[in-house]
Amino acid sequence: MTAGDRRLSGDPKGRLLTIATEHLRRGGAKRVRLVAVAEEAGMTHANVYRYFSSRDDLLDAVAAAALRPVEAHLADVAGAPDPADDKLERMIYALARGYRDLLEREPPVFALYVSAAAGNRPLARRHLGRVRRLFGDVIDEGRTAGIFEVSDRDAALAFLVDALHRFTHPSSVMEDAARVRTLIDNRLQASVRIVLRVMRAGMV
Repeated sequence: MTAGDRRLSGDPKGRLLTIATEHLRRGGAKRVRLVAVAEEAGMTHANVYRYFSSRDDLLDAVAAAALRPVEAHLADVAGAPDPADDKLERMIYALARGYRDLLEREPPVFALYVSAAAGNRPLARRHLGRVRRLFGDVIDEGRTAGIFEVSDRDAALAFLVDALHRFTHPSSVMEDAARVRTLIDNRLQASVRIVLRVMRAGMV
């Protein structure tokens, strides 16, 4: 084991992610090289493959790590002891604002997610699967409590995705990057009111 490998022995995978994220911030995805990441980590190039199968796998892991706080926030809201309609509203805002915050704070990282979603890569599928499962759980909770009169959970989820596309689809969030945030937030609020009205009235 080299001195660099000993330095990484505690959490080598996390260290590689940190270094790759730093390289991404400095030069964008096209300039992230496994050789350079390995060298800074004090590892051999070949040793990186113990943790990541390819450069793309490493970049997807960077994006996945950045999306985890968004997922965690949604899970916290979904598990709260509040009425389902209140939770659904808070979750919508948490998702839309979580994406916008990530875009503004880490543009190259958010761009990785946009690319993954456009290519339907496992990273995007896993993230969206978790998000939709959490929203679906709250819709089910609302149906059981008589708050949402929707007859079809899947139809309600599909409606939610369509209604919020402008604010939660990664490509749409990226396209709105230059728009004034308060304007987008005002439009989101109007859309949320419509979504809740439809759910409560059972129009889907």
